Amino acid sequence: MDNLLLSKTKNTLGVNFDANNGILELSGSSYPENTTEFFRPLIDWIQKYFLNVTGKLTLNIKIDYLNSSSIKYLSDMIDKLENYHKSGGTVEINWYHKEDDEDIMEMGEEIKEDVSFKFTIISV
Repeated sequence: MDNLLLSKTKNTLGVNFDANNGILELSGSSYPENTTEFFRPLIDWIQKYFLNVTGKLTLNIKIDYLNSSSIKYLSDMIDKLENYHKSGGTVEINWYHKEDDEDIMEMGEEIKEDVSFKFTIISV
């Protein structure tokens, strides 16, 4: 299975999904013109990963800003991880936020309440 690499831009996240070690990373800000066009390949990749690879999956999220439609797609992605976990897969999320960014920290705390796998909030 191929890795998924997308360079961070002013309005889209950097994406580094490594199929070999099961480490996925999202970083930066997300307010793309077409949110569906940006996030669909990420969600498709995750679904393909679940079908082709068994093993631990770690998602490192290092975001500065998400618009409302990006939040929806990120939530969809996390729902898929929750389903994978419930079917026996090992999942972990590391949610990074700047020490003074209460909005991103609170977003992580809200998402953490909705999942049953390991979810760590890390202040940097």
